Amino acid sequence: MSESSRGSDKKPSGKNNQGKEKTTLESISKMLGKETIDSFNTSKSGGSQKSSSTSYQKMGRELMSMDEIAVMDGSMCILQIRGERPFLSKKYDIEGHKNYHLLSDYDSDRHLDVKKFLSTDIEENEFSKGTVFVIQDSILKLVASQKSK
Repeated sequence: MSESSRGSDKKPSGKNNQGKEKTTLESISKMLGKETIDSFNTSKSGGSQKSSSTSYQKMGRELMSMDEIAVMDGSMCILQIRGERPFLSKKYDIEGHKNYHLLSDYDSDRHLDVKKFLSTDIEENEFSKGTVFVIQDSILKLVASQKSK
């Protein structure tokens, strides 16, 4: 039997599969929680003795099931902000923002190499508004911090 006919234990990779793995979908669905649905059922019977009955039921349903999340419109996203319930929102196109040109997405020369930054020798100087670090002829101001006495 070939690898393709018996299936593979390998997880899907690539941009098209991002966020569509079962564990991811399940986690998002659980994070969203459930909603309560009120259900009314009415039945009538005919014949010599007519009768009717109505039943009322409260049921729980996931706000979005795993399959609903998997086929969600690509222009939408689920936002989760600390202290708020997750909500559905339209995606924002950052290329339309007035400061997009300041990002490394626009200009790769603006990319911050964290490993290089952390391995650089730092010379510390004290200023009245905070601590200033001089790093290879460029200055990174940490205005809010004050040097401990």
